[in-house]
Amino acid sequence: MGGRKLKKKILELLNDNPFETSLDKICRFPPRQAVNPLFSFFYHSDERVKWRSVTAMGAVVARLAQQDIESSRVVMRRLMWNLNDESGGIGWGAPEAMGEIMARHEKLAEEYASILVSYINQNGNFIEHEILQRGVLWGLGRLAYARPQLVANAAAFLLPFLRSNDAIHRGLAAWVSGALSSEITTPLLQDLVADEARITIFINMNLVESTVGKLAQEALAGTTRISLEKQRSKRQAVSKPPGE
Repeated sequence: MGGRKLKKKILELLNDNPFETSLDKICRFPPRQAVNPLFSFFYHSDERVKWRSVTAMGAVVARLAQQDIESSRVVMRRLMWNLNDESGGIGWGAPEAMGEIMARHEKLAEEYASILVSYINQNGNFIEHEILQRGVLWGLGRLAYARPQLVANAAAFLLPFLRSNDAIHRGLAAWVSGALSSEITTPLLQDLVADEARITIFINMNLVESTVGKLAQEALAGTTRISLEKQRSKRQAVSKPPGE
């Protein structure tokens, strides 16, 4: 199938429902051929198409990694280059796609998770573009909910975003905090519980509207639950007879 025809077909699938079925069809195309059209849809004016292309990129590159890990690394490096000032672009969709890919593929996550975290670290590869920071936060959250152990050190870097004047920053940072279960973020999450600012967030392949306060409440509940589970596991380990 020619490039233009493939791009048109993928766009049709990104618009089709149910998207789970369309995603499966997209994954049947040769991965290397599907990557370029998906990159172009990161800039689509329709938010649903943009987010579905991010999801599809994650699925396609994870599949590519199973066949040819080095080719999948090329895609990851391309995403990273798009976030580099020297690229001449802005990198819309790149951090989201990085998070989606790593959430779906363990090996790539082990190799690149620290780089995604570095984009919100003032002493790392900090991205100063405030709108692009939203994408970094979402990508980090997507990865954190799938593999929290790889990004546990990100909690401290969320604090400025939890204090941000941008409601989307606050909401996304609260959402990420729920996956990391760190006491560092608890005081600021508590401060946000009454925050009624409304944002839209892409969760479980759907655009969902919520308030910052609700996301903070859910994060606090998740942090408490995970903390209790850890305490329970420690007690069980201590109570086991020697040799078991």
